[in-house]
Amino acid sequence: MRFAYLGSGSKGNACIIQADQTRVMLDCGFSIKETVRRLARLDLTPNDLSALIVTHEHSDHIAGVGGMARKFDLPVYMTPGTFATNKAGELPHLNLVSSHNAFRLGDLEIQPVPVPHDAKEPCQYVFSHNGLRLGILTDVGHVTPHIQHHYARCDALVVECNHDVAMLRTGPYPQRLKQRVGGDYGHLNNQQAAALLSQVDFNRLKMVMAVHISDKNNSKNLVQSALSEALKEHQPHVQLADQQEGTPWWCLRTQSAPGALAL
Repeated sequence: MRFAYLGSGSKGNACIIQADQTRVMLDCGFSIKETVRRLARLDLTPNDLSALIVTHEHSDHIAGVGGMARKFDLPVYMTPGTFATNKAGELPHLNLVSSHNAFRLGDLEIQPVPVPHDAKEPCQYVFSHNGLRLGILTDVGHVTPHIQHHYARCDALVVECNHDVAMLRTGPYPQRLKQRVGGDYGHLNNQQAAALLSQVDFNRLKMVMAVHISDKNNSKNLVQSALSEALKEHQPHVQLADQQEGTPWWCLRTQSAPGALAL
């Protein structure tokens, strides 16, 4: 199983997850033209995709979903609440998913996880293949026991590190937006992400990827410091996803020997 980000941040998010012949795009917050350009960096075209999966209806996650689905005849998976917002428009192949029930899409087993966020029916996802587990957790106001349960035993964990508390407090956002971002239905800060990491099974965890990093209320150095403190003596690889360049492919393999994670 492998995965890569086309980009992550307030200007657009999209992630590719592949297991054998199944390739899904998680969210699409970019235009069709920009999505095609970013896919090409990974040696992919839209015709290589099996489906689009949507976490919620905010524009940086769904803006390109409808156009991509219609132009390239792609199935779309989302919760009924997300669909009810009508942010993706008419879809050629709509699949409504329960935010509590796992489903299979080709070679991937996918577990939706409901999360606290200011959207209609938001959920995040854990992807499994041949015993490997990739957890992706973004756009979350706070970590619940249900989230802890599903993300504690992942081989790779993608986690939101949206803001530093002090930078958000003194930053340029208006007060109402600061309250939204930092509230229980907003976005995870560095310390919240680090607290989740401190509760995972380090015997399984091979890599951590920080995503949705604010360019106004956070810094890569602060993210790296917070994650390093949580990981302490443990040595999973740490990657930070970039808004413009995304990430390269990262591969998870079933063997536990050194080098099981590689580009």
